[in-house]
Amino acid sequence: MTAAPAPPDPGLVDSFGRRITYVRLSVTDRCDLRCRYCMAEHMHFLPRAGILAFEEIVALADIFIDRGIRRIRLTGGEPLVRRGIADLIARLGERIGAGLDELTLTTNGTQLARFATDLFEAGVRRVNVSLDSLRPDRFRYITRRGDLDQVLGGIAAASAAGLAVKINMVALKGLNQDEIEPMLDWCVERGHDLTLIETMPLGEVEEDRTCHYLPLDDVRRRLEAVYALTPSLRRTGGPARYWEVGGTDTRLGLITPLTGNFCDGCNRIRVAATGTVYGCLGHDQKVELRDLLRAGGRRAVDEALDRLLAGKPKGHDFRIAAAAPPAVGRHMSVTGG
Repeated sequence: MTAAPAPPDPGLVDSFGRRITYVRLSVTDRCDLRCRYCMAEHMHFLPRAGILAFEEIVALADIFIDRGIRRIRLTGGEPLVRRGIADLIARLGERIGAGLDELTLTTNGTQLARFATDLFEAGVRRVNVSLDSLRPDRFRYITRRGDLDQVLGGIAAASAAGLAVKINMVALKGLNQDEIEPMLDWCVERGHDLTLIETMPLGEVEEDRTCHYLPLDDVRRRLEAVYALTPSLRRTGGPARYWEVGGTDTRLGLITPLTGNFCDGCNRIRVAATGTVYGCLGHDQKVELRDLLRAGGRRAVDEALDRLLAGKPKGHDFRIAAAAPPAVGRHMSVTGG
């Protein structure tokens, strides 16, 4: 008797055999900071009608979960500046344990003190906080407007609420490279993990990224002269590679899009606040889901996602060179990194 054919795999698998289990979902393109490596000083943001309603975000999340997504990270812009965001997080948190393994958030920390308890009660257990300097004057310069005490207060509130905090620091030559060791010490004292990130050529900004590019291979060698760093087996589903910091509970992560391409193990797609879904941070390959969602066409949404995965690039083409244009025209804030 001939065995029945196996049912088709409902999961999201690209043409290179990579299974997509992680979505970075932007809820807004707006941000209350203007970090120099991320955004132009004078940004034009989308009108509210141009972004997905909360009901549409939840519907899209449910489709993703049905297709095998196990982790959702909410991003922006700055996700916590969107009005009513606590209600959305609570609704998405109801999916944890019902197909979704984890709901997390990346934030600049400015609004974290207000929302830390809401996040924990919704089932969020860890957050990433962008923090590029512990010096108030330098922090304000990099962010063009930020109040360091406000962010530090948010981090403290998150810890008090029971959230694990990981600090994300973009390593910038000539701006904060002298603060990397102090930042690691600060994280060790407070029990936070630290991830260092190389600057990425996304969107037109006023700054010359070439001047501020700092290869993290060099940084790691410098840190190894001070700290006992041991390669870690830890994986969070993201591009960071981790080292245990000897004698502490802190892990050091390095995200190296330029000195160490991490695309072979890519397990993610990125959703802009408009419902545009990108297969790669460094390419404009995309599908538009907003109109399909509004027409109620679940089948059409699935077909669009299948097209996206069939054309998902093998990797990005980032390069830092004098006068080289950015890899893509959109700013990092559009897809949340």
